[in-house]
Amino acid sequence: MNQCEVAIIGGGIVGLATAFHLTRQFPALAVVILEKEAELAFHQTGRNSGVLHSGIYYKPGSLRALNCRSGKRAMEEFCAAESVAYEICGKVIVAVDESELPALEQIYERGQANGVKCELIDRGRLTELEPHAAGIRAIHVPETGIVNYKQVCRRLAGLIRERGGNIVTRARVLAMHSSSERIAIETTAGDFEARQVVNCAGLHSDRVTSLSGQQCDVKVVPFRGEYYALRPEAHHLVRNLIYPVPDPKFPFLGVHFTRLIGGGVECGPNAVLAFAREGYKKTDVNLADLFESLTYTGFLRLAAKYWRTGLGEMRRSFSKTAFVKALQRLLPAIRPEHLDPAPSGVRAQALARDGNLVDDFSILESDRVINVANAPSPAATAALNIGRMIVEKLAARLAR
Repeated sequence: MNQCEVAIIGGGIVGLATAFHLTRQFPALAVVILEKEAELAFHQTGRNSGVLHSGIYYKPGSLRALNCRSGKRAMEEFCAAESVAYEICGKVIVAVDESELPALEQIYERGQANGVKCELIDRGRLTELEPHAAGIRAIHVPETGIVNYKQVCRRLAGLIRERGGNIVTRARVLAMHSSSERIAIETTAGDFEARQVVNCAGLHSDRVTSLSGQQCDVKVVPFRGEYYALRPEAHHLVRNLIYPVPDPKFPFLGVHFTRLIGGGVECGPNAVLAFAREGYKKTDVNLADLFESLTYTGFLRLAAKYWRTGLGEMRRSFSKTAFVKALQRLLPAIRPEHLDPAPSGVRAQALARDGNLVDDFSILESDRVINVANAPSPAATAALNIGRMIVEKLAARLAR
């Protein structure tokens, strides 16, 4: 039995950020990260488009808003200190017709309430910033940035190991058993015993929450986001980041254009039900995952309410022409020949039983386990602050 004080389940950016703060604040503490894959940051973190979000979209006072603002500052400071490349390049959120102006105004008001540096701009200013973008009005958010989160994770892992933290890969958690003093964790890499456990399992966070013995009132339903990459001859069409006004009913931001820190421009994503929690291709099917999604009351209610939206997303999934048409609302000069398929990602979307999307961070606690039950975007931007917040909770527990 491998002994430790704190076991962190999940080697994505939230788990690594938690271990980073924990090993810095408690250098003598035995900390282990249990990652089920052969490498770190393999799922949501490693397939992230790399945006340093400003926090403009989120409800003022929400955990997403508060953690995004503090987390972004912390991420910039970390990257600067550890020589991880990042760039504050700015973005525009574009209204293409008058029907989108009220929602654009609401986003601007949220940005002001959240302390985001942003301004409403007219068509002339938009053309200066993004000459090829359509739109009658926009919000310019100069403090939005880009970064490679896999590089961030590699540096976090290096610092954790330097401080004596243990990172175990191929360690899928199979079961947990609590006693009065410790919690035993059965994994595919052997058995571990800890005083405290932190669940940062992302796409499997609800399942690990259940393994910990805590009731989870939401279920993760996987949505695949599919992307195209601009070919080099079309890179000049996008200077930085171009986003649409999002549908207020959904936490998805709609298809958009993102310049990448390593070069190139990514276009997308759509949002379609994935047939597996790790279903990055249309052909990836896990029958157990699919059955769980299709029989979940929350998903059935969501699908019944928004089936037209779902059909539109599926159409874009199977039709490049439809995808291009959606992109052309923002960038009329885009043509099908400008686009190559790019790797997809899967979003761990927590759904309540009533069919509502859970759009804020959710952290559930029991005596020996802290479960990060929901960490949607901007979790990568906010990760260092989420990790700090979790360590504050752990510090009180470890002092008992």
